[in-house]
Amino acid sequence: MVDIATRVHNHNWKIDPIVRSLIDTDFYKLLMCQSIFRNKPDTTVEFSLINRTKAVRLADLIDEGELREQLDHVRSLSLSRGESTWLRGNTFYGKRQMFRPDFMEWFENLRLPPYHLEKRDGQYELTFEGKWPEVMLWEIPALAVLMELRSRAVLKGMGKFELQVLYARAMTRVWEKIERLREIDTLKLADFGTRRRHGFLWQDWCVQALQEGLGDKFIGTSNCRIAMKRDIEAIGTNAHELPMVYSALADTDEELAQAPYQVLADWHEEHDGNLRIILPDTYGTEGFLRNAPDWLTTWTGIRIDSGDPVVGAEIAIRWWKDRGEDPTKKLVIFSDGLDVDKIEELHKRFAGRVRVSFGWGTMLTNDFRGLAGDRLNPFSLVCKAVSANGRPTVKLSDNPSKAMGPADEVTRYKRVFGVGEQTAMEVTV
Repeated sequence: MVDIATRVHNHNWKIDPIVRSLIDTDFYKLLMCQSIFRNKPDTTVEFSLINRTKAVRLADLIDEGELREQLDHVRSLSLSRGESTWLRGNTFYGKRQMFRPDFMEWFENLRLPPYHLEKRDGQYELTFEGKWPEVMLWEIPALAVLMELRSRAVLKGMGKFELQVLYARAMTRVWEKIERLREIDTLKLADFGTRRRHGFLWQDWCVQALQEGLGDKFIGTSNCRIAMKRDIEAIGTNAHELPMVYSALADTDEELAQAPYQVLADWHEEHDGNLRIILPDTYGTEGFLRNAPDWLTTWTGIRIDSGDPVVGAEIAIRWWKDRGEDPTKKLVIFSDGLDVDKIEELHKRFAGRVRVSFGWGTMLTNDFRGLAGDRLNPFSLVCKAVSANGRPTVKLSDNPSKAMGPADEVTRYKRVFGVGEQTAMEVTV
């Protein structure tokens, strides 16, 4: 096992590029990329970094030269032969050859497109523009680079013993969480912590701790490189990016109202089983389910990713019952801002009523709260599609604090999707 503290203290970062592989990314990005490659390959999009936690002034912490060096390294990456063989030949979600030959041939020849970087008001403006299948693959590496450079900046001045103690305390914190979680009968939990991790080596350590501590209650990781390296399941389905871009491409209000369902119709043609998971909150969960076509009720489950998770799950259960489905056979995946207390609470409330699973993210792979004052506290950094073919994208969410888009378009989307008053919740991760 890597001695992370010693590695940090020796400052051997030159041999530790932050992103080591094009598959050091979340599995859902590759699944979505294949779907986009098939259905919308010529769509032009722009992605932009958005720091929701303005108090964390990234441009004051992170050297621009270091940032460019790491981003340029990402652009030099391509699939290795072993990675290609794993993607072509491995079984994912019980299915062999998940990735089609034409997609794999394209992916094997891919280099990520250029980026645009500048400083503004203590933040970095980092944007990517080009064909959707290429640009979308910048999201996870961009976030990983910024998050880890922030960690490195804070750790840079620490001595050897201080670093040893810091990581010992962080490891103890993770293990104490695991000890609580393994007491939960029927727990099913995956690592969803790639996007806002403390660092690659730390995420890999956390995954190994989950493997040992939880046994078969740990069902896999969203990170493809770690899944390959540790011979565990790669976990993930789809994200808000798909309905946001499909909706931006709609020409009329009627087409806009149908866009989120067209996303899932395209997905339905490619995937079955546990990959048929609805993410209903892009433009409000209640309205999405109220107007959903009947064929969506046959899907395996729902992922709850914003708003009050109890409210979201209760809405889903009621929807299934109203449509004549048995909720106890449906899967509910909770994935928003989870930590042990919330996992315990949600499992206790919903186990037996539905099949419950958890995607544990930032509070698994980046919980250094209070271990360096507040300088390593997690914060909310995202990289989102902000336009498609020159039109702005919009996200409403079940939590208005996560909403994004021009004010006039937000108003229009609320009208089209029938979104009324919402309760704002603090966004910390």
